[in-house]
Amino acid sequence: MSYKQTVIKNVDKINEASTENSVLKEMGLWITQGKTVALPTETVYGLGASAVCTEAVRAIFEAKNRPPDNPLIAHIADRAQLDTLGVTWTESMEKLMDAFWPGPLTLIFPLTAETPLSPLVTAGLSTVAVRIPEHEVARAVLKHAGVPIAAPSANRSGSPSPTTADHVYSDLHGKIDAVIDGGPCGYGVESTVVDCTAEICWILRPGGVTKEQIEQVLGPGTVRYSQSASSEEAPAAPGMKYRHYSPATSLYLMKGSEEIWQRKLRAFQEEGKKVAVLAVEENKSAWKQADAFLSLGSRRAPEETAAKLYAVLRELDTMEVDAAFCEVFSKEGIGTALMNRLEKAASSE
Repeated sequence: MSYKQTVIKNVDKINEASTENSVLKEMGLWITQGKTVALPTETVYGLGASAVCTEAVRAIFEAKNRPPDNPLIAHIADRAQLDTLGVTWTESMEKLMDAFWPGPLTLIFPLTAETPLSPLVTAGLSTVAVRIPEHEVARAVLKHAGVPIAAPSANRSGSPSPTTADHVYSDLHGKIDAVIDGGPCGYGVESTVVDCTAEICWILRPGGVTKEQIEQVLGPGTVRYSQSASSEEAPAAPGMKYRHYSPATSLYLMKGSEEIWQRKLRAFQEEGKKVAVLAVEENKSAWKQADAFLSLGSRRAPEETAAKLYAVLRELDTMEVDAAFCEVFSKEGIGTALMNRLEKAASSE
């Protein structure tokens, strides 16, 4: 699919009257007309289209070059809209909705036969992933559209997710109808995806809501991490099966001692290769011999690191380097989501 031009709609500031914003009303109408609109959420920018229109959903897959067995998340405006989707839920899911909606938590819901959702959204599964975003722009567009919006990250499949409108435009200009520029995203990593349809709740994709936060609601020992889907099976949620978040530059995770990676840096440079290092500010002085240094913020502020990770990976691809070494993080709290993204982005560990 090809568009002559992708329109950029600026929303400089959303206030209490956001639902009356003429731009957002127009974008909601475009969704109902089957158009594709990239919009900001609190996690990353999403590429939205009506989840009940198969042709519109197909346009998402075509624009992103997304594998057809990779399901999408259906975004809704409020809990009342959940009743229109033809889904059922458990007591545990009810508790998590009460605690984290609206917000960066996606839940897996069993579908009934009466669902209005396009089968492309679910990739043929008997379940659907749903969330209510917290971002005022996304919620206003959802309210004006009046339909659930399927919205994966608004980027080329496999590349780092977009956290600004410029990232979206760079990847998808000419392939989608519009981009709503609502400023940078706050969390910077995608939503946590949780399956609580059985006795144990499984985190299918770590994200903005941590395992520790979920267990505060459901109790200790009630939540586990799921393994990625195999190459033979359809993933139950986005981010489980395919390589994601990857820069074009070869990325290596610095697991092991700093001394080992200092030797690797020298070896690369002796071969005439230029190397960038991605690390926290506290470790900048240790990598003076690198050809470039990209800051991941402070180790004391992991949320800051998460918020800027994708932007740093995109900046890496603008630099004239042959490879990049990236610091690793403790798999605690938001660090779990950080390492999930880095391990999927890496060329090698």
